[in-house]
Amino acid sequence: MDRAFFATLSDVARAAIAAELERGLVADNKLEHGFDPVTEADRAAERALRGAIEAAFPDHGIWGEEYGWTREGAATVWSLDPVDGTRALVCGLPSWAVLVGLLEGDRHIGGMIDLPALNETLVGIDGETRRNGERVRSSGCTALADARLSTTDPHLFAGPEWDAFERVRSASRVTRFGLDAMAYARVATGDIDLVVENSLKRHDYDALIAVVRGAGGHVGDWQGGSDFAPGRIVAAASRSLYDQAVEVLNG
Repeated sequence: MDRAFFATLSDVARAAIAAELERGLVADNKLEHGFDPVTEADRAAERALRGAIEAAFPDHGIWGEEYGWTREGAATVWSLDPVDGTRALVCGLPSWAVLVGLLEGDRHIGGMIDLPALNETLVGIDGETRRNGERVRSSGCTALADARLSTTDPHLFAGPEWDAFERVRSASRVTRFGLDAMAYARVATGDIDLVVENSLKRHDYDALIAVVRGAGGHVGDWQGGSDFAPGRIVAAASRSLYDQAVEVLNG
């Protein structure tokens, strides 16, 4: 796999989304209670991504947020979140992203965080992350007291999870909210040091792991391991910072 194909995926998704933005977005709500929007831009982008992958790699599996599985059980799988941060998109904010992860078995071997509103594409592959072609590195921050922390929405934490996050927030230097996948991009570029989140699905995190790791950061679960299925993710600028955050999360 080379970076050129990720550039192709960025191009086709951006074109599909731009066409829907030109028509005007209408957000449907996935939830009976609360608000989880989906738009035709989400669906059109995933169709475009699937079409490009199917043409180039007809034996690969595809998992996407909007259309589910194609060839489930394939050795190589693409994981698609065609618009991560749809709330940001419908509010005219630039933090929404196109996320594409590439896995062999359980190994995250490639990932793309594409930020069309910022004309910025980060691709992590072969252990190296580049933004618009230039290599990027995490800050290397090793101390929680110095860390710039982010989470998308603190209201997603409740009960013991809220208490755990609050311990980390209180121990960190500064906290910013509402960045969606852009927060992980900023860990890779050295501008944010730590992201702590819960309730993520595989299409939310599969792309992020290779991008952060390729920039020298560390990604794991809340227990110090790599069981991402429960959706509790910690992305850190260094393994030392990750270990400190996990220790504080667990009291």
